[in-house]
Amino acid sequence: MDAKKLSVFWPEGVKKTRQRRCVLSVLKNTDTPLTAAELYGRTGKDAGSLSTIYRILELFTQKGLAVRTFILDSDAALYELDRHDHKHYAVCMVCHKIIAVKNCPMEAFTPDVKEDNFHVMGHKLELQGICGECYKKLA
Repeated sequence: MDAKKLSVFWPEGVKKTRQRRCVLSVLKNTDTPLTAAELYGRTGKDAGSLSTIYRILELFTQKGLAVRTFILDSDAALYELDRHDHKHYAVCMVCHKIIAVKNCPMEAFTPDVKEDNFHVMGHKLELQGICGECYKKLA
């Protein structure tokens, strides 16, 4: 889905401030999750301080505009626009670059869960490897 063509409905009861619009604009125009610090770097002073961005992200998460996720081996929260579909990511083990996986390799997978009445409601898959740029440096 092209992020620039995505229309997002502003949640009812949430005031449209310059800072919130700025953070939403960055989230709409990226296809990988970002940390609050990365969002701050992309918005500059337009979204206020880093603590303001954290508050905006918490509000957006509570209102269903954004999704908070974590990548393995990292304690930093990552945020992305809630596009109402699930995504998977490949993470470079050298530079920690996050790359969106275009398909879901779990679509044809039927899990064998020992509990008979267990109902799978979702899943999360993360691939670990080395991106092309880092691979060239290692070769």
